[in-house]
Amino acid sequence: MVTTGAAAQSPDLARLLDGYHPQGPAETADHARVRSLTDAPDAWDRGTPLHFTASALIVHPPTRRVLLRWHVRQQAWLHVGGHGDPGEALPLDIALREGLEETGLTDLAPWPDAALVHLAVVPVPASPVEPAHEHADLRFLLATDTPELARPENPASPLEWLTVEEAKARTTEENFRETLDRAARLLA
Repeated sequence: MVTTGAAAQSPDLARLLDGYHPQGPAETADHARVRSLTDAPDAWDRGTPLHFTASALIVHPPTRRVLLRWHVRQQAWLHVGGHGDPGEALPLDIALREGLEETGLTDLAPWPDAALVHLAVVPVPASPVEPAHEHADLRFLLATDTPELARPENPASPLEWLTVEEAKARTTEENFRETLDRAARLLA
C-alpha cells in the first residue's frame, strides 16, 4: 500500500524525535507527550487540539545576531515559523519555507547543522476562527549570509536583528528565551 501526505512522513518525524535528547524536566515531558503524535495521520492538522508546527531562529553567525519577528496574533517578538501546508510534513522543510516567506531571505540554511534545537509545547489562545489549542513546536536554527536583505512579509510583522541578550529582553515568552539561550551557546 502506498501512503501519501502527512502519514507517509511520520517515520521521518518519528526519527527526528527519537534522535532528539530533551533538556530538563519540562522538555522531557513535552517530548514524551508529543512522541505519540507521530503515529497520527493528523499530526500536522491545525484543527486538532495539539499539533506540530515547525519554526526557526534565524542567525547571522559572524555578528552573533538573531532575527526576531513581531507576531500580531501572539502580540510578541518571536522567531519565524508556523504550520505545514497541506501535504507537508518534513519539519526542517517547513521551517525553511516559513523562514523564506516571513523574511524574504533566499539563502537560509540549517546551522550549524540540521539538528532539532528545541521542542516546546506552547499554548495558543482562541481567536475568532479557532478555539484555543497547543502547538508542538519543532525549532531549528537557520543561518543567512545576507542579513541586510531581510524584509518583512507585511508591514504589521516587522523584523529586527538583535543580539541574543537584546532578543531575550524583547520577548515575553519564557520558552523562546530557552531557544535563545541554546542559540547563544552555539554562537559563542
